[in-house]
Amino acid sequence: MDQKIHTYESDEITVEFDSKRCLHAGECVKGLPAVFNPNNKPWIQPEEASADEIKEIVHNCPTGALKYKEADSKERPSRTNTITVVPDGPLYLRGDIEVQNAEGETLLEDTRVAVCRCGESQNKPLCDNSHQEIDFKAPAAFKESKLHPTDSGNPSSKNLSSK
Repeated sequence: MDQKIHTYESDEITVEFDSKRCLHAGECVKGLPAVFNPNNKPWIQPEEASADEIKEIVHNCPTGALKYKEADSKERPSRTNTITVVPDGPLYLRGDIEVQNAEGETLLEDTRVAVCRCGESQNKPLCDNSHQEIDFKAPAAFKESKLHPTDSGNPSSKNLSSK
């Protein structure tokens, strides 16, 4: 997985931006345009808002492209692990996430990621917006009848349930 991290600092907070993970969902720009403005140089100006305001917006970034650090803390995962299926797009994962390769080696530990569903990403398993180029179509739904119970005796298997 490729990374290209840029760092922006104020007295209160440091914001990190990984341009390889950004899918331009725009949550940052819509949420706090005084800080996140692509027309400005630099485009992130953390001195334009409080650390608490910035943290709230960073948490809205669905891909994990934005992170923050403070002198005494860093971002914590959501209390609940969730997967959001984006119509015609990636899976957004939130929580205490660990991505492993087939050998069980940890590739990434994070709180938010966008996972490719179309199979065309050049930054697998992360999404890079290739689904837009190939006009990928897949609904944000599944049929519960297609789910099969997992072997509860296998510690690596996970149960899926619908509420």
